Amino acid sequence: MEISLWGDNIPYLDVGADTPNSMTTYFLDTDKPLACIVVLPGGGYSERAPHEGEPIAKFFNSRGMHAVVVNYRVAPNRYPAPLADAQRAIKLLRARADEWKIDPDSIVTLGFSAGGHLSGACATLEDVTADRIGADEVDRQSARPNGAILCYAALSNNEEWGNYACGENLLGRARCRLESDYFSIENRVTDETPPVFMWHTSDDPVVNVKNALVFGERMREHNRKFELHIYPHGQHGLGLAPDTEDVINWAPLAADWVMLNIYNNK
Repeated sequence: MEISLWGDNIPYLDVGADTPNSMTTYFLDTDKPLACIVVLPGGGYSERAPHEGEPIAKFFNSRGMHAVVVNYRVAPNRYPAPLADAQRAIKLLRARADEWKIDPDSIVTLGFSAGGHLSGACATLEDVTADRIGADEVDRQSARPNGAILCYAALSNNEEWGNYACGENLLGRARCRLESDYFSIENRVTDETPPVFMWHTSDDPVVNVKNALVFGERMREHNRKFELHIYPHGQHGLGLAPDTEDVINWAPLAADWVMLNIYNNK
């Protein structure tokens, strides 16, 4: 089911850019409130990869969790539009938790590559629509997820080992030069950052594994919970990795992590 994120009052609107303004829901038929996974496909902030959307939602359905896929805005839209869309999805899930049978304290963002950056941004950056003109009752909900899953995430804009191209698509070239440190998610970890599950391959040719290693070190420095899996081999953009023997276990591990650390840890 497609659900509108904003209705007609869309913040940070670029009238010349594609504005999907929707999330696709994959809700289970249940009488019990369940955890919900907020899926954010990758695509360099220039597109949204289909294989990192619906198949992921359906996998987590198979593990007894609701899921939504957020059709967040990409370039030529710039920050904060993508983050606003992802945060709005989280707020909608909390605002309608009773109706949709969602545990509002068990909402987890899950993103791949640039979507992983967006997942991490939800966990660490400020609410970009808290004080927007025309705010509604949904806006009063918390935009912070209870946990985040980061899959070969392009977390850093560091020019040496980060993914500067994603940063340029998100911020524009001029702003990326000026503010790349702020939007490098490893720099935004605090003592309040929610638990994180991460996985990466050591030889990823597109997003350096150092993105995961440095973020994990920041989590350790702040004494925050995290789980990190580094697989020896695998191309970028694997999604569920059905044809990669060792990496294929990441999704069951992530589902177990949600059930152990988020849903049953209240």
